[in-house]
Amino acid sequence: MNNELYSTKLYLQVEMSGVIELWKVADAVCFDVDSTVIKEEGIDELAAFCGKGDEIAALTRKAMGGSMGFRESLSTRLNIIRPSMARIQEFIRAHPPTLSDHIKELVNCLHRRGTNVYLISGGFRSIISPIALQLNIPLENVYANKMKFYFTGEYAGFDENAPTSSNGGKGKVIAALKRKHGYSNLVMIGDGATDLEACPPADAFIGYGGNVIREEVKNKSKWFITDFRELIDALK
Repeated sequence: MNNELYSTKLYLQVEMSGVIELWKVADAVCFDVDSTVIKEEGIDELAAFCGKGDEIAALTRKAMGGSMGFRESLSTRLNIIRPSMARIQEFIRAHPPTLSDHIKELVNCLHRRGTNVYLISGGFRSIISPIALQLNIPLENVYANKMKFYFTGEYAGFDENAPTSSNGGKGKVIAALKRKHGYSNLVMIGDGATDLEACPPADAFIGYGGNVIREEVKNKSKWFITDFRELIDALK
């Protein structure tokens, strides 16, 4: 092994070790939801349910890969789907989300340690709230977008004032949480570009590829995992 390659590998090991040590003393952990806490991309599933699946999946890949602004992508996708309130309620009943392997065990482990757990998502509260309840995460610890509807129940847009509706929004939520609660070791975990860019202000980022591996996120993560057991084991 040449010296340059050896030095690079050693540097990466040191960086990963630093994230692992911070993970062990985290006072707050923020999870992305789609393709992280759950196996699906919620908006893709909603699109498929509404007969717009192929159009939306391509846009989601652009947004998650960082090649399209998140708010632009969100607006474009929702204007294609235009889901009514009734249609969303039907979707939630017909397609309950699938929790990622070992996520419930991990969240329970964090709760036992007294670590505060948050869900920060570019998805929608109406879909994410039932997930939070499954994981015993208080609804006030959910930060996500909110759809708007006309009095007839037809789609009327989304709340563009929500920080999670734009690029950098997850970082804004994390910065606000640190100011409010004084967290000094806050860890963000996710699969997408919007999760990666939230560190800083997050003190550490852990890339997750258990459902889908996004190369940009994998390449830029100091610690990249594909199984939540790795995080559980590191806490033991």
